[in-house]
Amino acid sequence: MTAYAVAHLRTTSTHDDVLTYIEKIQKTMQPYGGRFLVHGSAVEVVEGEWPGALVVLSFPDMAAAHDWYASPAYRKILPLRTDHLAGDVVLAEGVGPGYDARETAAAMRAARTL
Repeated sequence: MTAYAVAHLRTTSTHDDVLTYIEKIQKTMQPYGGRFLVHGSAVEVVEGEWPGALVVLSFPDMAAAHDWYASPAYRKILPLRTDHLAGDVVLAEGVGPGYDARETAAAMRAARTL
């Protein structure tokens, strides 16, 4: 099942370290089948507030996402970003093609009554 790395970077910067990170990140993702889905695009806020930037990466599965994030190549460049940008990063597994939100709601209702 496809997995995603989603970053909400609350601050932005063109510090040389950040630019070096951006130049090097893609090479760290390639061995794990990672690719950018959203990077540097303007976001349109339709509810709430969204300061900063959004980055979305996809990986073939959660194991590949974990392996990339823990890889020596990525860990080596990570401080180039974290030392200069405040943000949050999460890994999440996607849903399959037959996903039906009504089934999730039903399971949540059933669990609530236990």
